[in-house]
Amino acid sequence: MDVTIELLTGSTSKKKRTEIQQSLEDGSLHIITGTHALIEKTVQFKNLGFVIIDEQHRFGVKQRKTLTNKSETKNFLPHFLSMTATPIPRSLALALFGNLNISIINELPKDRKKINTQVVSETKRSNAYNFIREQIKKGRQAYVVCPLIDISDKLGVKSVKEEFEKLSKNIFPDLTIAMLHGRLKAKEKEKIMQDFLAGVTNILVSTSVIEVGVDAPNAAIMMIEGADRFGLAQLHQFRGRVGRSRHQSYCFLFTANKSLKTLNRLKALVKYHNGFDLAKMDLKFRGPGEVYGLAQKGFPELKIASLFDYELMKNAHDEAKKIIEKDFSLNSWPKLKNKINDWQKVSRLE
Repeated sequence: MDVTIELLTGSTSKKKRTEIQQSLEDGSLHIITGTHALIEKTVQFKNLGFVIIDEQHRFGVKQRKTLTNKSETKNFLPHFLSMTATPIPRSLALALFGNLNISIINELPKDRKKINTQVVSETKRSNAYNFIREQIKKGRQAYVVCPLIDISDKLGVKSVKEEFEKLSKNIFPDLTIAMLHGRLKAKEKEKIMQDFLAGVTNILVSTSVIEVGVDAPNAAIMMIEGADRFGLAQLHQFRGRVGRSRHQSYCFLFTANKSLKTLNRLKALVKYHNGFDLAKMDLKFRGPGEVYGLAQKGFPELKIASLFDYELMKNAHDEAKKIIEKDFSLNSWPKLKNKINDWQKVSRLE
């Protein structure tokens, strides 16, 4: 098509960045794709009409609001599309309240199998290691995800460096194991991932840097240490790094936390494989945050309803539509109008 497209990231050169900024401001650049670099103050648009945020849960409310406010044309808000496999509780609540429209892609690609997910106790750890070895003998590969890079005596949480040492020296000394984390240089990270994709590496021990954007079809095992340290959305994203081919895949959740609340939360991942089902569970566990504020979790102080009174919410939504149809300006209800104006100053409704 006859459109101009550019890419903006943190590593874009200063000269190229200046060119992109100028073409955005004069309107000659039609589409810009980028990372969080697009949120920087220097990036402005002449007439921003459409914003798409992929992996929505990786952006905060203020960041999303900043993007939608970058147009010189201030008399309208751009169309806005959030995309994610794991909706944050706040967005799900907004959908329930009628502020967001939802489109759902709920079928797996052809030949994909449901990922077998299990919460594994410490007493079964050796069994899990034996199973991983069997899978690797069959030609599969594995991820091991840890919450920390360095060993921490205070937190008592598994670290990438500690697990890498243990697995490579004590558990799987005959296998090829690599370590990946955010402190490595870009070239090092690229080489490690290329080796894993090529099948040179059997096991990749990593932090959450593999959460999105990693596609290794031969990887069939996701082992998550300290699973209680991650949110449901993040765990679902980790799980999505396996099961990307016709091979049966597995996700093992390890935790030393024995509280009933923690185990129930992890068991939700065992029971549900759909991102929206998990978002509903997350909504129950964490709350949605402020519907008209900035918090993305926590329970709101509703005056007469609980968040799950769907029928009451639907009735309230219908009544609100009647008020709008009767007087769109809301001048007939000045207190209501003032309250809504105050809310809109705080947050874009997403």
